[in-house]
Amino acid sequence: MTYHPYHIFGENRPSRWLITADHAANTIPPDVNGGDLGLPAADMARHIAFDPGSAGLTCALAELLDAPAILSNFSRLVIDPNRGEDDPTLLMKLYDGTIIPANRHADAKERERRLKAYYRPYHTALAELSARRNDTLYVSIHSYTPQLAGRPKRPWHVGILYANDTRLSAPLVDRLRQEPDLCVGENEPYGGHLRGDSVDKHALAHNRPNVLIEIRNDLIKTDEQQVNWAKRLAPMLEQALIKSRL
Repeated sequence: MTYHPYHIFGENRPSRWLITADHAANTIPPDVNGGDLGLPAADMARHIAFDPGSAGLTCALAELLDAPAILSNFSRLVIDPNRGEDDPTLLMKLYDGTIIPANRHADAKERERRLKAYYRPYHTALAELSARRNDTLYVSIHSYTPQLAGRPKRPWHVGILYANDTRLSAPLVDRLRQEPDLCVGENEPYGGHLRGDSVDKHALAHNRPNVLIEIRNDLIKTDEQQVNWAKRLAPMLEQALIKSRL
């Protein structure tokens, strides 16, 4: 099968919503060290390589909202699609205590090659999808690990991240906090603005309403959990949209 750096589902769906997953896959393209970064399978299945559960959640949510979805098809360890091209963490050599063997000697030439082969094609496709209509609502789906090495456990079930645009995020946070079983983080487990990231490039720079949703990855391990979270989030997003009057 021919390798492609991204997947698009439901390209012709009519909804205003666009659902994205920057860290959907732990795929190592065949022309990166023969398709192997030198890490054991257990590490490639961890959050250091991708956002576990985000692909299934993204596809299920997009289907429920009758919206297109775009998912990256390369590991964040190959090159991180949710970083600006000038970000020092774009090509990681050490992540959460783990050395990435195939990246140890990656130089500027290899970095540029990966940008051309994977990163830029993904962002070109994402830009085209974002611009398919003039009232796009941009939703970025991510997941996070319950605990980083040597750090306290993270109590939040879901985090809503945003920068200076709270048109969608504020009403969504309000709605989520009505759920008695959820611990909701606002710009947790980290802040919502990173210069040059996907939301910055494709939403903030074009004044598109946006929200970044982070789900703790132990809550979306299975297909059933991913679908259940999608079923929970879809009506909440619609309610947030109504409240926002966008």
